[in-house]
This record gives sequence, structure tokens and C-alpha cells, in this order.
Amino acid sequence: MKKTLCLLVLVMALGWIGGGIALAHCEIPCGIYDDKMRVAMLYEHITTVERSMKQVTELSKDPGTNANQLVRWVNNKEQHCSEIQHIVTQYLMTQRIKPAPASDEAAQKLYLSRLSKLHAILLHAMKAKQTTDLHHVEKLRQLVKEFSELYFSEDDLKHLREQHK
Repeated sequence: MKKTLCLLVLVMALGWIGGGIALAHCEIPCGIYDDKMRVAMLYEHITTVERSMKQVTELSKDPGTNANQLVRWVNNKEQHCSEIQHIVTQYLMTQRIKPAPASDEAAQKLYLSRLSKLHAILLHAMKAKQTTDLHHVEKLRQLVKEFSELYFSEDDLKHLREQHK
């Protein structure tokens, strides 16, 4: 009995510790979505990529002295670009953007516009991984804004604009 109780406590503790590790929404159709939060996360990742790029540029002036920090900032930039890509593909494209009926021309146009913006976000996140060109950060912000305007209602957009002025 004592061993079973210890094992149960250990399993519960590992569950609590490991429970915080899941960073993305699952692919079970649970209906629990927070699209505004995901967009806020995109903006946060973009800001982190921007800061990382600036640090990489600054630290590159003396790479011998700054080698360790330089590697850490490059890795940080890569990680946050990957997070952007993950939210776009695993959350928005596979779970939230539903294909439109072929017979509904307006819905098809909106669907393709949304996919086009998301694809452009993926491309600029990839370019941001490859470079320290801040143009890609600016473009990412612009594209997330444009996607949001295609996706959210006007009330939701007001909330998002207040958060990301």
C-alpha cells in the first residue's frame, strides 16, 4: 500500500511538472480556442525576434569576445521564428481556417486571402531565421495585422489594436 501511494504521488508530481511543458494547442477537436491570445503570442514572438536580431548585430561587432552570447541570441531568434511558424501551421492553418465551399465565391476568396497571408507569415519567419534583416520583422507585424483584419470581427480588432499599439 505504501509503495502504491508513493508511486501515485510520484506520477502526480511528474504530471504537474510535465504539464507545463506543452506549448501548443492539441489537435483534438475540443473546441477550446483563444484566437486573440494566439495573435498576441505572434506579436510577442515577433518582438523577441526583433530584439534578438538587434543583439546579434551588436554582438557581431566583437564575435570573439561575445561568442557565447551571440550563439544564445541566434538560438533565441531561431526558436521564436519556429514558434511563429508553429502557431501559423499547427493552430491557424490546421485548426482554425476552414476550407470554403467551392460554390461560395466570396467565401473562397476570403479563404484564399487568409491562407495567402499565413503563407507570407511563414516565409518571413523563415527569412528572419536566416538573417538579421529587420525588414522581415516589420513585414511580419504588417502581415499579422492584415491577417487579423481578414479573420476577426471589428470588436475583436479593437481589443487587439489596444494591446499592440
